[in-house]
Amino acid sequence: MPVGKLLWSLALPAIAAQVINALYNIVDRMYIGRIPEGGSLALAALGVSFPIIMIISAFSALVGMGGAPRAAIRMGEKRMDEAEKILSNAFVCLCIISAVLMIFFFFTKEKLLLMFGATENTLPYANQYFSIYLIGTFFVQVSIGLNQFISAQGFAKTSMMTVLIGAICNIVLDPVFIFVFNMGVSGAALATIISQFISAFWVLRFLFSKKTTLRIRRKYFRLERRVILPVLALGLSPFIMQSTESLVQLTLNSGMKTYGGADADLYVGTLSIIMSTMQFFTLPMMGLAQGAQPIISYNYGSKNMGRVKKTFKLLIISSIAFSAVMWAAAMAIPQMFVRIFSADPELLRLGVPGMRIFMAGMLLMGAQFACQNTLIALGQAKTSMFLALLRKVILLIPLALILPKFLGVTGILIAEPIADMLAIITTCIVFYFTTRKLFQQIEPA
Repeated sequence: MPVGKLLWSLALPAIAAQVINALYNIVDRMYIGRIPEGGSLALAALGVSFPIIMIISAFSALVGMGGAPRAAIRMGEKRMDEAEKILSNAFVCLCIISAVLMIFFFFTKEKLLLMFGATENTLPYANQYFSIYLIGTFFVQVSIGLNQFISAQGFAKTSMMTVLIGAICNIVLDPVFIFVFNMGVSGAALATIISQFISAFWVLRFLFSKKTTLRIRRKYFRLERRVILPVLALGLSPFIMQSTESLVQLTLNSGMKTYGGADADLYVGTLSIIMSTMQFFTLPMMGLAQGAQPIISYNYGSKNMGRVKKTFKLLIISSIAFSAVMWAAAMAIPQMFVRIFSADPELLRLGVPGMRIFMAGMLLMGAQFACQNTLIALGQAKTSMFLALLRKVILLIPLALILPKFLGVTGILIAEPIADMLAIITTCIVFYFTTRKLFQQIEPA
């Protein structure tokens, strides 16, 4: 199939899947922000819980996004047994990780929530939500992690259905549990884990069936170091990308708590809205990268470098176009995005200027997504890991700790665009030199 047609046939369902997947948290926040008497505090509490939830989902990326490109490369090499061994080992690994995470966070949750910015006012809400959410840890790992293997085989519509089914269930169940049964944040968490269970069931049913190209096979359930260690090494980059989001939010929430004064809870709630909006804005770029990865990985394995280059060109142009549109929307109509989550005039007062500052560096972010995810698809684990660490750990966290000492809350917000611009420039330079020799050898397909 022509590269352009193939990319969009895989990317559009992936983009839809990313958008739908985000609705899990966004819908929760929309409903929770409108709980009578305490909606703003409950919204802040969810913002405190979200970084820990990101750590849990990051482990699914460690295995899923590390294993799926390697399985696609093996498929391109016509080594189907090896590809199925990667898939089956990944499934077992996700089961083990689920058990460990659930036990660890169950015994440490209150201390962690306080560390991530909870106050005496928001801790009860955060504890209620997170305690129930932990029950669904296995469903999260399977539905997110193994869905990557469905996408990598080219079953983009099936992959999209994984998150579509879960999101629709969540949208329907949220108001029922929150308002009809009057369960508040506990109802939101219960709706989420039921929805994730349904998504996980869908994924497992497909990957154990005869409809899939690669199947989970019991004969490959024994973990092999030569199989799982390269998967974890490649998955380290997306794992760091996602887990460092929690470290970032820990730093930002703590900063708001320290420098926000009497309005600390309001600032944490405002940050929760801004981060949710930015997460939603980056989804088209993530979906594009997800659609491009199996094409790049498969053709790299087949040594068809012309199609690799064509796919990358389409990916980077489309990603930059998306990020430019989203940046323009954030600058022009930030009040619309704040009102989606809350009608509180205080959150609107803080959120509108805050969003403009926080997202100022997003204009060319599509270039970073395209370059970094292409390196993952090509199996460049060490380089992609460095770039994953760069934006959040090396740049943003130190800036978010230093700038508030001089600029207060504004310093916390302005740290993000500074880190974004520096990371974009560095990523493009590193990508160019890393792939220059590879692309010099490309001949027209």
